[in-house]
Amino acid sequence: MGFKRYEFNPRVVNDLKKRSSIGIVFYLATAVIVLFTDNYYIRHPEFSNPFLLSLAGICLLRLFHLYIAKWVQPKFEKFNNRIFLLSVVVTALIWGIGFANFMIQDGELSATLLMTMCTIGLCAGGVVAFVPDLNLSISFNFFMLVPAIGTMVFHQTNMPLVVSLTIFFVYLCFIAHRGNKEYWDGLENEYLLEEKSKILDKISRVDDLTKLYNRRHFDETLSFEWNRSVRDQTLISVVICDIDHFKNINDQYGHLAGDKYLKAIANLLKDVFKRQTDITARYGGDEFIVLMSNTSLEDVTRLAEMVRLKSEKLHLEYEGQTIQASMSLGSATCIPDKNDKCNSLILKADKALYQSKESGRNKVIENC
Repeated sequence: MGFKRYEFNPRVVNDLKKRSSIGIVFYLATAVIVLFTDNYYIRHPEFSNPFLLSLAGICLLRLFHLYIAKWVQPKFEKFNNRIFLLSVVVTALIWGIGFANFMIQDGELSATLLMTMCTIGLCAGGVVAFVPDLNLSISFNFFMLVPAIGTMVFHQTNMPLVVSLTIFFVYLCFIAHRGNKEYWDGLENEYLLEEKSKILDKISRVDDLTKLYNRRHFDETLSFEWNRSVRDQTLISVVICDIDHFKNINDQYGHLAGDKYLKAIANLLKDVFKRQTDITARYGGDEFIVLMSNTSLEDVTRLAEMVRLKSEKLHLEYEGQTIQASMSLGSATCIPDKNDKCNSLILKADKALYQSKESGRNKVIENC
């Protein structure tokens, strides 16, 4: 699945919350500074009280929602996200209505100037905070500025400031658009880098020729599964498979034929060991190894014997010639003790493989 820019991208919503959460207290702090400077609150309590209470209410609601949302987020993700977006817009609208009221009051030049400066600062901060969502960023500044612009136009008050605020709003829209594009480009690059890292990591764990896991991945998985088996006291098994007289194939038919035969054996192993928990790897040269967790000794032996029979019946056609060989297999199964090392299981399976070869090859030997 490729990178998608969708409405409620969890990463984007989290970024929005982190960017905006610290700004919540600034609305209240700024409002208090404006209202209590030069005794404005005493002269206009009929406006100051509703404005301050409304602003305090929405800010407390946003803080409370940020706290509880992380507990109920998985169950009500979209609902919580909509509440968050709505609360941001309501905050901007409350401030915008208050700003509009300041702009039409007579004799309050000092308070009006201070309110204008604070509003411009909050708008500049908002456009950066909400830039991950272009619509939210523009909506925030719209509700912060447009009520005052419209009110002043209606009352024909301070038209030069109306023009300045309008230009400032348009400028913020351009900033929001550019910032949004840069944010999403950065997010997409981050996503592509993560995907490329995953691909490179996967490549580093896969054998180029057979497309089975390589020894590195097998060893890491064995260590992990071994520790889990020690903890849970469950069975863990290893089967080592070796192609009988593989050197003769390379000598008689050539290395390309040998490579093709190795691929055929790899497909055979994948066909037998189908469980998602089964780890099949090329251990080196013509040797393959399989790791099975929580599998009975009977099932391990049965699957190993199936590999032997299938390899015996495998006839590979190559440039008009038929290549046929057999396989020797050694298996080991145990419930590990905490004092044992995971390599001990491989040593047991390798010893069983040696016995298989010494006793005539094309056999499955168990070492339990």
